[in-house]
Amino acid sequence: MTAHREEPDDGHAVGRTVRRKEDARLLTGRGRYVSDLQLPRMRHIAFLRSPYGHARINSVDTSAAEGAARAVFSGDHPAFAAVSLRARSALPSYVETEQPILAKEKVRFAGEPVAVVVCDDRYQAEDALELIDVDYEPLPATVTAWTEPAEPLHADAPDNVLLERTFDTGEVAEAMAGAHLVVERELITNRHAGNPMECRAGAAVWDGERLTFWSGTQVPHLARNMLAELLGLPEGTVRVIAPDVGGGFGVKAVLYPEDVAVCLVARRMPGVPVKWVEDRAEHLLAATHARDHRYRMRAGFTAEGALVAVDADVTCNVGAYSVYPWTAGIEPLMAGGLLSGPYRLQHYRCTVRGVATNTAPSGPYRGVARPASVFAMESVLDEAAGLLGMSSVDIRRRNLITPAEIPYRMPSRLVDDSGWYGECLEKAIAAIGHEDFLAEQRRRRERGENPIGLGMACYNELTGLGRAAAAGPRMPFRTGHDACTVRVDPDGRVTVLSGVTSQGQGLETTVAQVVADAVGVRFEDVDVRIGDTNESLWGFGAFSSRQAVIGGGAAHRAGQTVREKIRRLASELYEVSPDDLEIRAGEICVAGDPKPLGTLAEVARVAYLESNRLPEGIEPGLEATKFYDPIRGAFAAGAQAAVVEVDRATGEIRILKWVCVEDAGTVINPQIVEGQIAGSIAQGIGGALYEHLIYDDAGNLSTGTLMDYLMPSSAEVPDLVIDHLSKPADNPLGVRGVGEGGTLGPNAVLAGAVADALGVRITRLPLSPAAVWEALR
Repeated sequence: MTAHREEPDDGHAVGRTVRRKEDARLLTGRGRYVSDLQLPRMRHIAFLRSPYGHARINSVDTSAAEGAARAVFSGDHPAFAAVSLRARSALPSYVETEQPILAKEKVRFAGEPVAVVVCDDRYQAEDALELIDVDYEPLPATVTAWTEPAEPLHADAPDNVLLERTFDTGEVAEAMAGAHLVVERELITNRHAGNPMECRAGAAVWDGERLTFWSGTQVPHLARNMLAELLGLPEGTVRVIAPDVGGGFGVKAVLYPEDVAVCLVARRMPGVPVKWVEDRAEHLLAATHARDHRYRMRAGFTAEGALVAVDADVTCNVGAYSVYPWTAGIEPLMAGGLLSGPYRLQHYRCTVRGVATNTAPSGPYRGVARPASVFAMESVLDEAAGLLGMSSVDIRRRNLITPAEIPYRMPSRLVDDSGWYGECLEKAIAAIGHEDFLAEQRRRRERGENPIGLGMACYNELTGLGRAAAAGPRMPFRTGHDACTVRVDPDGRVTVLSGVTSQGQGLETTVAQVVADAVGVRFEDVDVRIGDTNESLWGFGAFSSRQAVIGGGAAHRAGQTVREKIRRLASELYEVSPDDLEIRAGEICVAGDPKPLGTLAEVARVAYLESNRLPEGIEPGLEATKFYDPIRGAFAAGAQAAVVEVDRATGEIRILKWVCVEDAGTVINPQIVEGQIAGSIAQGIGGALYEHLIYDDAGNLSTGTLMDYLMPSSAEVPDLVIDHLSKPADNPLGVRGVGEGGTLGPNAVLAGAVADALGVRITRLPLSPAAVWEALR
């Protein structure tokens, strides 16, 4: 990947690689995370966690621990027993279940919090945990979602199915019966998770009237709303602050029992700040997992390779509880809604279900469900191509949605507004050197050398979901909008209070670029403040690649509104028609005249400090707050291709070349966009080759440390060739999200490449050397 340098300043901030505003503090050790927070009289929290995957709780004796701790709480304490998490949905098949803050009556997964202690430091708290005596009665555990349940987890769901829905369009049975070829595959994807560098953390203080909660959350405003509701507090008395956050990837887009517990403890200890910082073992055990799926696929094709019908059955392991607030539907509904991907399809039936098991709850993780669903769809296409005597490239060319068909109504009724999939594919194939690859593949086969294979994947990523596109889960709230306040201060600089929240995406920079152009000031003169619910009006947070589309749209609208007020005021002050005025780099100019009439600072001084000069009808101040909701969203097109070498003796896979082409629409900051794509591809490679959360039959996590749960390092991530299309979307900035697209391809790309190299079927992930060696046998 080519490193970017700062481009010459052409007067516009959008489209340039500017120096990131966050970097000065983060690179010099001045970043501030929850773990850095130190307040007077701060106490520390530790959680006692269940050692069983499934067990009744006969009793919890905290008497010995109470003598060694400031406070001890169990699930029977009135303050904790009165609160529980109930993720709600109006879908007819959804079974609503209750998740206690501290387990009562029984535990449903190993790692579930059972009790909490408060001490002067974490070491004392850990010691005090050992003094708590819990009488467990073990119960049979279920860890696989597609086997008979050993015993129901929840009385309201005797079959453990928390949600089931069928997407049904067209005449699947008739189309399948008339197909020239029907491909059937069963595919299983591996359970893994986000594992950000910073684990979960929270700190809270209750002053008797107001609650302040510092959290590494991706959804601070939503967390405030939920905490206020759960704790019975007026929302204006709850403040959530997300300081610097060391990665999220969806894991931190959940309100966890531990978050609520920290706040409940704070309320029981007025004026005493309490803090909890999760360790890595806790994170692997109790933070949300994802992508534990089984796909049963049937797909019909014509003799020419046209896809005519898909009939699928998808089972997702949703863990012990319906994750709050996103419900057990988060993965199954996304899988069913987008399984057909960027391919033309009229006849589609897909039954999806979320099944509870005695494992950690499943929640949002970068690319929600789609790395698995893309793997399923691309595997079917590759197999059909082989049986029809076509190339993998040609069968995709035959079936991809084209720009002429846009807007394209997908079989799940989502509306695709992109259509540039074929161009992404052609650029990827050209960059990979397809003809040279085929020649080298033949040469190696003739000489008996380690084989190489080519894998590819095309995908559509639904980004920036507006309220219509977010309707599927039918939760009691509808995501879709964000707010932004833009204020020109009396000195002419600009302060932005944005509802976006950052976990490393560089949003302080990109929002500043958007506002700088919208107002007409220098990028350096914009200060962006995010992550504090007491400052910004509203933002749903970081998920679904939404922040550039929605948060950026709100910032652009607010900036333009302020710009218009500046022009109206300046037109009166300088006696020039507002239509003739421009604002360039903080200077007020007549269009076409290089000599400025004055500066924005001079106009701002009048707006704030010299009200006697304000024209009639213009109020003091230069500020605007705007919301933006794209209603549907913006699809991003993408294609990836890779060449791998397989060692027949060991099963080891070596990536020789990797290409990704995505359509991000208008690119706000090229370096940040490429960084997002590269990081997501690296994460996808880790999931495809290494990462696997494994439970034994009793529900114990066998891969509970980073010695057993393998993650890629820089040595395992190849050099990446990243290219772009730039087809503007229909939103204020023309942007399409890029935060998740890179994760969607690697499962399919690597499985396809190994299959191409060895001539074997890949039906399970991850593609560990042992799995490849076993496939060769």
